[in-house]
Amino acid sequence: MGRAIETVAQERGHEIVFCGDVGWSVAQLPEADAAIEFTTPQTAEANVSLLLDKRIPVVSGTTGWDAETMRRKSRETGVPFLWSSNFSLGVNLFFALNERLAAMMRKYDYRSSIKEIHHIHKLDAPSGTAKTLAAAIGGEVQIESVREGEVAGIHTVRWDSSADTITISHEAKSRQGFAIGAVLAAEWLHGRQGPHTMAEVLGL
Repeated sequence: MGRAIETVAQERGHEIVFCGDVGWSVAQLPEADAAIEFTTPQTAEANVSLLLDKRIPVVSGTTGWDAETMRRKSRETGVPFLWSSNFSLGVNLFFALNERLAAMMRKYDYRSSIKEIHHIHKLDAPSGTAKTLAAAIGGEVQIESVREGEVAGIHTVRWDSSADTITISHEAKSRQGFAIGAVLAAEWLHGRQGPHTMAEVLGL
């Protein structure tokens, strides 16, 4: 993701002033208009906290951690922060579709389930995207997580009844869509305050 984001940012005319790896500190950070954080569930909160302390707007796409504490810190300090389980335009449209479908299905006798497939390097399971989908559905939703090959991401929501099955699905073709969304979010945050969502960025 780091390389994909760097490529997209430079294509859009941005300068990359710092790339942090394991062990970086706030003392190393130069002045920046925004930071994009894609690391690990174990390091994300500390990374975001350091960036907010430096008063650098933060876009975070790391999944597998609870971003609520950093949302509160952003609200208290006014420093912009945007976390999303997925930055893809298509996935965010998929989120909106899933929420609408779930609202419709509550009247009927259907059972929901989710299947997500990702590359073998993904650290968290279920994926953050699957958790977001499940939260919109509500209740007990079975999530099946598969890790294979270099799959960028496939999410399928299934509704089953005794008479039929309804499915909606999104398949990412590469990491580029996530990178574009993250850079657009960082651009959008400029001049704003407090916590925000990807739905706000896209006007959904």
